[in-house]
Amino acid sequence: MLNLTRPISTSGKLFRAAAVAMLGAAVAITVAVPARAQRVPVVRDAEIEALVREYARPIFKAANLSSSGIRIILVNDPSFNAFVAGRRLFINTGALMQAETPNEIIGVLAHECAHIAGGHEQRLRQQLEGAQTMAIVAGLLGAGAMVAGATGGSRGLGTAGMGIAAAGGELAQRVLLNYQRGEEITADRSAIAYLNATGQSGEGMLKTFRRFQTALSLSGAKVDPYRISHPMPQDRISNLQSLVEKSPYRNKVDPPALQQRHDMMRAKIAIYTQGQAAMSRLLRKGADPLAVKYGDAQATYLFGNPSSALKKTDELIRAQPRNPYFHELRGDILMKLNRPKDAATAYAKAVSLDPVKSGLLPVSYGQALMAIGTPDALRKAIAQIEIGLSRDKENTVAYRYLAQAYGQLGQIGKAELATADGYFYSGDYQNASIFAMRAQKLLKPGEPDWVRAQDIISSGKPRKKK
Repeated sequence: MLNLTRPISTSGKLFRAAAVAMLGAAVAITVAVPARAQRVPVVRDAEIEALVREYARPIFKAANLSSSGIRIILVNDPSFNAFVAGRRLFINTGALMQAETPNEIIGVLAHECAHIAGGHEQRLRQQLEGAQTMAIVAGLLGAGAMVAGATGGSRGLGTAGMGIAAAGGELAQRVLLNYQRGEEITADRSAIAYLNATGQSGEGMLKTFRRFQTALSLSGAKVDPYRISHPMPQDRISNLQSLVEKSPYRNKVDPPALQQRHDMMRAKIAIYTQGQAAMSRLLRKGADPLAVKYGDAQATYLFGNPSSALKKTDELIRAQPRNPYFHELRGDILMKLNRPKDAATAYAKAVSLDPVKSGLLPVSYGQALMAIGTPDALRKAIAQIEIGLSRDKENTVAYRYLAQAYGQLGQIGKAELATADGYFYSGDYQNASIFAMRAQKLLKPGEPDWVRAQDIISSGKPRKKK
């Protein structure tokens, strides 16, 4: 089930946004800017995360990033955009929904991986420091000239000082933006190299840039090409066209099964983020028939009759009995019908069929077990939620369920510790320490949970569980 979670912070990082972000009918050319104190609205969904990770896996390998621990994060934003911050690669739900083929998204991922592999973010920081220094020096020179003009009674010299300061800031900005445009071109070329190495077409990248070019034309905006952080779309298309044409994989298309999963993903995002009408419009354009049925089942679950949704989902399961996400949807519907035992069975099936061992599905299974409410079911729920957290420690919502389950069993110390962990991984260290101290009063000194609580109190870094 697609869930919106608490925003996560990219404090101390830099946004590296795509060339054009479409906001309704408007088009904004974006510049890399400090993202301190900015928070990103995150989407969590086992199916979508698994698919995007599958898109990225061969690209990571081609870019020598397979063992680098890069985390892909889905952002709840309707614009076509992606960016990197540290070892995190952010991609908007708008990009996933607007991209008609997997190849388009794979091209976006290849471009962002090129930024990571090339160390562009670190070098951008260095360029920013250099640009700031240039602007400061220019400002000091300008201030000096203005002081000299004032003390010497020279009005012209004072005016010139203001000009020096303004010109210095302008020059620093242009130097920085020129550097960023150069890195974007480098990332585009590296992306094509990764696509060739993995036997995939670059046509998806070209289609993306053509989309940007069309959006920019329709906006009627007049853009100074020297005042933006990315090359103009037509320039990028021109630079990449010959590389794509030379590739032996230019005409290679995505496998039908992958396209089907892509269509299912688009339907799910549309129905959850923009409603039933958006999904219907999206699926008019020759989407896979099973994806259309999947979207219809999701819409019926969210906006229609749950019993009817259950029948439609059972039909999907008959078509693909080993699809874990059909069983997950079945569990969601059964929870809505207040049938937690049957929901638990459906989620258990989804967990058993999940090829990527997502941390989200065991938590859903645990929620259903909690709804059953018996002591045995609660103990099983705790086990499942802890399995989920062992795979995904930053799932802050899961800690709330874990705390609730421990509380229902009367294990208050463990409930307080789970609450502390939830605050800790959400970045609220003050409340994390408060609940960790409360937990310690109820836990045996020296035992693993007590030590974990002490870790939260005494440091800002998570202790690795053995």
